[in-house]
Amino acid sequence: MDILIFIAAMAALIYGADFIIEQSEKIAFHFDISPFIIGATLIALGTSLPEMAVSMSASFKGSGDIAVANVIGSTIFNISLVLGTVFLIAKSITPKRDLFAKDSSWSLFPILIFILMGIDGELSRFDGVLFIMLMAAYLLFLVQSNQVEEVDEELAREKFAWAKTLGLLFVGFLFVVGGADFAIDSAGNIARDFGVTEWVIGLFLVAFGTSLPELVVSIKAARNNNADMAIGAIIGSNVANFTMVLGFSSIVNPLNVDLNANFFDITAALIVSVMLVFITANKLYNKSAGIVMMTVLALVISNSF
Repeated sequence: MDILIFIAAMAALIYGADFIIEQSEKIAFHFDISPFIIGATLIALGTSLPEMAVSMSASFKGSGDIAVANVIGSTIFNISLVLGTVFLIAKSITPKRDLFAKDSSWSLFPILIFILMGIDGELSRFDGVLFIMLMAAYLLFLVQSNQVEEVDEELAREKFAWAKTLGLLFVGFLFVVGGADFAIDSAGNIARDFGVTEWVIGLFLVAFGTSLPELVVSIKAARNNNADMAIGAIIGSNVANFTMVLGFSSIVNPLNVDLNANFFDITAALIVSVMLVFITANKLYNKSAGIVMMTVLALVISNSF
């Protein structure tokens, strides 16, 4: 039964992603907003809802390790698996936006601040408020750095209807979030049937499950030759995971952080974040970079097990 639920949940994720990509592109063209900005805000925040739901629930129940492990694991999966997949399947990636100069640092700020906050062994409610402020600063930065790009004439000629667009967008997010939720539960049950430990489930299975929306949405965007939106969604989602997910979770209940015990996993998240900066600095948007990212992910999983 769990296997059938998992398959149905994946189908919901795929159909939901279709709605999100199509309607987000319409909103972008209607307001002359770059696809990158749409990806880094609307899509990134929407696909981070599963992480937020899982982590806030874990925090409320006093399982702070799951909340923190979920965010760390999601960062690793988002960059190595999701972005690596985008590089492997995209026909060509030529971002119109200078991702290194404008955006790459935002993939490092949150995790560096997280490490500084975790030195005392706890993410307090005050730390949570600071995280929320960081998210507000990121959104303000995106609004100020928006640049108008060439408009797809065929899509621009389509009649724009707010009711239809918002309705389909809502259905898309509902499918994505609901699909991720059922995928996590069913995958967790499958893992327990095979005797996998709770720690592995929290760090990898839950993190992978909550990264499924980013993976599906980014694959759809890459196949539609809209890699800018995919990359924006990854950077924005990682910012949202640290700022909003950990921010609200620590406000609900202060989170314990053991940097020494989780040194390897936190270091892995930091390394893949630095890799993203390196890739954008050298414009290595190709299949070779995708293979390197997949290799790093395989090493992380192998060492963690």
